[in-house]
Amino acid sequence: MKILWFIPTHGDSRYLGTTHGARSTDLAYFKQVAVAADTLGYEGVLLPTGRSCEDPWVVAASLIAVTERLKFLVALRPGLLTPAVAARMAATFDRLSNGRLLINLVTGGDAEELAGDGFPLDHGKRYEVSTEFMHIWRELITRSHANESFDYEGQQLTVQGGKLLYPPVQRPYPPTFFGGSSEAAHELAAAQLDTYLTWGEPPAAVATKVADIRQRAAKHGRTLEFGIRLHVIVRETEEEAWDAAASLVSHLDEATVAAAQAKFSRMDSVGQRRMAELHGGRFNKANIREGLEVSPNLWAGVGLVRGGAGTALVGDPQQVADRIKDYAALGLEYFILSGYPHLEEAYRFAELVFPLLPIALRDKLAQQVLTGPFGEVVANTYVPRDVSKATTNARAVSAS
Repeated sequence: MKILWFIPTHGDSRYLGTTHGARSTDLAYFKQVAVAADTLGYEGVLLPTGRSCEDPWVVAASLIAVTERLKFLVALRPGLLTPAVAARMAATFDRLSNGRLLINLVTGGDAEELAGDGFPLDHGKRYEVSTEFMHIWRELITRSHANESFDYEGQQLTVQGGKLLYPPVQRPYPPTFFGGSSEAAHELAAAQLDTYLTWGEPPAAVATKVADIRQRAAKHGRTLEFGIRLHVIVRETEEEAWDAAASLVSHLDEATVAAAQAKFSRMDSVGQRRMAELHGGRFNKANIREGLEVSPNLWAGVGLVRGGAGTALVGDPQQVADRIKDYAALGLEYFILSGYPHLEEAYRFAELVFPLLPIALRDKLAQQVLTGPFGEVVANTYVPRDVSKATTNARAVSAS
């Protein structure tokens, strides 16, 4: 199990859909979130992509020197970059970070944004480009370790004498991730990617996706890893967690929700459509769970105004840990999480949920944080006792 956090390069706030409670997101803030994730023991961070965000490669590069172990899941956008340039960027970043790059392939789903970026292709054509793009990218990087060149003549892309002189640290190339819900997306993932990511759908729907991609990958003689992208709203008690969810959307109004949903409906992303189907645009401020708790502790309220990942795990620490374990039981290994605001919630999730995760992961996390004493020393003498260990020992004695 690997847990990643999120760098909010499209803005951060205590409330969705309003300037109230919003904060400036700049390099100083990105550094704070990255350093927090690094010192708390998160595996890495995801950086979003699109015209609503700062450029992910520039931001990620600016965070290499302020972190030590943190990995960066950064987007490659076929059609906006040539595969050869993308290979050089990836290899350089991987070398400068000493092997801390993860690649997130993004085909895009917003026709208006893609047209503005000079890549106005429909869904099918984008996947044709992406398929050839990834083939070239992988070949160029793989061959760089042997200083070999590469030729390719495809339907959409051509390379003559392509060569990468400076190979990445990771072999044969930095791990690749991809998320998509269409048949073309599943086939691309099965044939070429290392890890398939799903947005936070109910476990039964996720299990169906995983089974389909495993079957497709087997036909190519391949196996994949799997992960999920979720928001988290965790508090000491379940009641407090749902109160926090209500607070997050407390400044939303129906007009804002309707405008966001109208925009999302024009996208050709199957994943975005599946997110919308979970909530159906329903918004009852008096009862935010009504129609939006789509599975135990899985809340679709974030997707009312946020594109992409639109569901959150809501509950007390044990409930959130249990839901993560439910997904892990389906074969998911990567959990890419976020919460509003991202700096405070990175700490909250680590402090409340990390101790409840599988032992092997807890041991790994414990090796990545500072040694004690933990908490404020009492009366200049006494180190605070570890309540979690005391509770665990008491349970063990009781059980025996």
